[in-house]
Amino acid sequence: MSGPIAIRASLTSRVGGVGFAIGIAIVGLIVVVALVGNHLVPQDPFTQDLGNRLKPPFWMEGSQPEHPLGTDQLGRDYLARLVYGARISLLIGLMTVITSGMIGITLGVLGGFFGGFVDDFVLFAITTRLSIPVVLVALAVVGLMGAGLGLVVATLGLLLWDRFAVVARATTMQIRHLDYVDAARCAGASTSHLLIKEILPNIASHLAVVATLEMALAILLEAALSFLGLGVPPPLPSWGLMIAEGKDYMFFSPWVIMIPGVALFVLVLGINLVGDGLRNWLGAERSR
Repeated sequence: MSGPIAIRASLTSRVGGVGFAIGIAIVGLIVVVALVGNHLVPQDPFTQDLGNRLKPPFWMEGSQPEHPLGTDQLGRDYLARLVYGARISLLIGLMTVITSGMIGITLGVLGGFFGGFVDDFVLFAITTRLSIPVVLVALAVVGLMGAGLGLVVATLGLLLWDRFAVVARATTMQIRHLDYVDAARCAGASTSHLLIKEILPNIASHLAVVATLEMALAILLEAALSFLGLGVPPPLPSWGLMIAEGKDYMFFSPWVIMIPGVALFVLVLGINLVGDGLRNWLGAERSR
């Protein structure tokens, strides 16, 4: 039985490695485009030209060379808006992960390390958070307080920390009594030293996998909020907002929702492939 199992594990590792490489390539390309795209695209994403409304992209008849991906319903260059929208999606994903990670990792490490009453409080907080519907609460908060980039990040960050807390708590409980932690404790290390220098570095790889999943989820939730008109306010070209603005023209100019939709799909796919690759790599490391 060891032969087929070994072959299957080898194939899984190779497929995971290919997926990880593809994911890194996708995410890396989008990051580069977001950072330097404004130097490569001469058009301004906010400039309107009503005389050039809904011009098709380059693969369709009637396209214009200065607008390779066409224009939207207000004559704004779609390529420029797509590049600018990549910045917003990546910024929201990254800031949400930082915010939710700080909350979840802090609670999870404290609960897993101290146990007792502290752990009971952390478990209660996690249970309470899991009982809250993320989308409905986000819609209610943004609807009451108004749309805004900072508000969207804060709302998602305060609602997506539970996975960080669960993983951080479980992994901390696994290693809190290992030899190197006990040795540092016997050497007189303080609690803060144990948490920051001994615990966190040894659970960081597990938390990195969670971060990729949360980043993809945050980007999708932002797109959903923007599609409903409660996310990033116009004229900022969020990909979700671009889809929302183009839905009235989808039957006659389908590229206005197809282009940002494909971009959103590719970005989330790339992030998930990176997360799957990290998970497979960690599984292979633990099995050795």
